[in-house]
Amino acid sequence: MDKKWTKLPRFNRDYINGVESFLDFAYSKGRPQGEEILCPCAKCGNCCWEKRNVVYNHLIAIGFVEGYNVWVHHGERISRPMEIDKNIEDEEDSRDDIDWLLYDTFRNVVEVEGVNKGLNKDARKFYNLIDEAKQELYPGCKNFSTLSFIIRMYLLKCLHGWSNASFTALLELLKEAIPDLNIPESFNKAKSMIRDLGLDYKKIHACRNDCMLYWGDYENDNSCRFCEASRWKEFPQVDTNSMRWHEEERSKDGKLRHPADGHVWNDFDKLHPEFSSETRNVRLGLASDGFNPFRTMSLSHSTWPVMMVVYNFPPWMCMKSEYMMLSLLIPGPQSPGNNIDVYLQPLIKELKELWESGVETYDASRNQTFQMHEALLWTISDYPRYVMLSGWSTKGKLACACCNYNTFSICLKHSRKMCYMDHRVFLPVGHVWRANKSSFNRKQEHRSAPSLLKGEEILEILKDFNNLFGNTKRQKKLMARGRSQFFLSCHIGLIIHCVIILM
Repeated sequence: MDKKWTKLPRFNRDYINGVESFLDFAYSKGRPQGEEILCPCAKCGNCCWEKRNVVYNHLIAIGFVEGYNVWVHHGERISRPMEIDKNIEDEEDSRDDIDWLLYDTFRNVVEVEGVNKGLNKDARKFYNLIDEAKQELYPGCKNFSTLSFIIRMYLLKCLHGWSNASFTALLELLKEAIPDLNIPESFNKAKSMIRDLGLDYKKIHACRNDCMLYWGDYENDNSCRFCEASRWKEFPQVDTNSMRWHEEERSKDGKLRHPADGHVWNDFDKLHPEFSSETRNVRLGLASDGFNPFRTMSLSHSTWPVMMVVYNFPPWMCMKSEYMMLSLLIPGPQSPGNNIDVYLQPLIKELKELWESGVETYDASRNQTFQMHEALLWTISDYPRYVMLSGWSTKGKLACACCNYNTFSICLKHSRKMCYMDHRVFLPVGHVWRANKSSFNRKQEHRSAPSLLKGEEILEILKDFNNLFGNTKRQKKLMARGRSQFFLSCHIGLIIHCVIILM
């Protein structure tokens, strides 16, 4: 395929036609037209996945990345360096020239002058590779030896970015499918063969401030001889010191920087002094949302992870992925909806056990064993997912979970949509906007803000409510009848949330 158009100006007609031919080629390899491909523009550089129209715009506006002459990321195969007429190609020419490769690598060993008794280290490597180069890949194989096959496999690994684990898995699969195949069992064994060919590399440590290399006479040093910086990267220890940060190291100047500075945390401590007296007890938040694990949006699929966030940690740690816990993974293909409570039952059982009984835990920093308890303080979600985790409907007249039955809402006459306009009730008494009629609903606002629904009130409302889960028509009908009476479903997650807060 002619690729000279990639060097032409972007406004040239041949360049534009070349972009179209490239996209036709990329999507001719079994890819649907709506699927994303790697964008080869000068900015993305085959690192970003985009759809066809976006790739076209990038190539016209930015240009084709330099040096990308073989389109391996878009279905083109790597051809041999020289095209040889198949009519004159004999069996010997089709083989890998592994003998020349070994000779070129160990030229100094083969052409050494003088005679020394015994084999040195390089000579041993050379003759070991000679033996491996003579081993057939399988009985009767003429085109590959064990060594040449592993070299070719290693080349493919480097070109296509295979991980070490995937390379090992492929070797195991080939060995299982073809028992007579004479290949190493893992990537590490294959790499030892490649290393003897001089294709390996050696890591040399450097000072973090670019002062020196840990090389030669300084290879075993542990710190820089100029700036005295440590050679080794220091990772912060995540231990019980971090678990006590919220009490022992947090700044208590009245400013809100961490959930521990909020009213919910402080109110909880007052209600449960025995729990709060042990600063190593765990405070948790529960977060969940759905996502599509597949790259294409044409496939409708929703998987729901349920994450636990530890709020004992300081702000720069508690929201990092490495300090979160994946407690549940609810597979798709559809959202569980209100039936998420069915899947949360094992987690809720463990949370209740940890709240009531706790678990014996060893504190390495103090050399103590203590009974650690935990409390689930809140849930984290966007507003649509709030329905599933709390049970309160976020649509209709009573959409606000804070105002509950005192939600101030009106239905717009023409659009027939709910509107929530009485937000002035949350302003301080005497605020000038409370008396402003023209800018709002032509009325003065003298009402106070609605009170939050308390946990005792929720338990009282739900004590006789029988919740039915499932997707059958009968269950849906009964659930709809229950919601019309209460506007609030008896979700296990909400009950446990209330019980933990109120016990």
